[in-house]
Amino acid sequence: MSKIVILDAYTSNPGDLDWSSLESLGELTLHDRTAPSEVVERLKGAQIALSNKVVLDRSALEALPELRYIGVLATGYNVIDIEAAAEKDIAVCNVPGYSTASVSQMVMSHLLHLCQNVSSHADSVRRGEWVGSKDFCYSLTPQMELEGKIMGIVGLGQTGLQTAKLAQAFGMEVVGYSRTPKGLPGIRDVSIDELFGISDVISLHCPLTPQTEHLVNAERLKSMKTSSFLINTGRGPLVDEAALAAALEAGEIAGAGLDVLGAEPCRPDQPLMKAPNCHITPHIAWATREARRRLIEMATANVAAFLAGETTNRVY
Repeated sequence: MSKIVILDAYTSNPGDLDWSSLESLGELTLHDRTAPSEVVERLKGAQIALSNKVVLDRSALEALPELRYIGVLATGYNVIDIEAAAEKDIAVCNVPGYSTASVSQMVMSHLLHLCQNVSSHADSVRRGEWVGSKDFCYSLTPQMELEGKIMGIVGLGQTGLQTAKLAQAFGMEVVGYSRTPKGLPGIRDVSIDELFGISDVISLHCPLTPQTEHLVNAERLKSMKTSSFLINTGRGPLVDEAALAAALEAGEIAGAGLDVLGAEPCRPDQPLMKAPNCHITPHIAWATREARRRLIEMATANVAAFLAGETTNRVY
């Protein structure tokens, strides 16, 4: 029976789901969290490792001669040294598409918050400020309607396309940029510079590569409309955070909604923590119960396929 070890089980399943389907495939050991110094010891003798954010680098892989399979409990697999895994003939598989609906929903949650700031107004009413108002209504922040605005989407994969559908449902015009024009109905292909210049909202859905790191930089922020919003549910390093903080301070753009940062957990000196109209959520766009259930089901199916002599969602 194969020995299966999950290094960071808690984020995928903090207790509201179960691992029974995976337990049926081998001897399963769960660790809620694993420090870098604990990786090798915990994986000794294991043939199958599952990890979300725990790094498996070359030194770890070289110390684990029995390891044959790494399942990434996520879509991104940058925590795995793919080159070293290939050299050791270790299969690496990810879970694509499990959180498409949830992440695009978070995009619109951030956008709607920026447009109408429901929570601040509800808190104001709870504090009694409507009771003492001289008028029948009041606004703490400007209110914005999405109908007719331009949504610019960088990266037209599954999540980008689902975000486009939601934006269109609000009556927004959608423009998109990807490395190769898609020619999709209802989405106008534009250059990256045109997208930044004309969009009222920009949502990032491209992978993090050396070419896309700091895709959003000081120059591009200056080219945006002063009334525009930036939303990032992709990867933190897509954005130059110091440049974004400066742009928000200077009023070069109107606001930002971020579910990801360059360093996670957030550092106390993070410049965006004090930036005006910048709203940060703790990397939870993927973490609805429905998405996490799909994640576990798909990761289990990947392991089952491997044990049957096949591989699905192999990434190298």
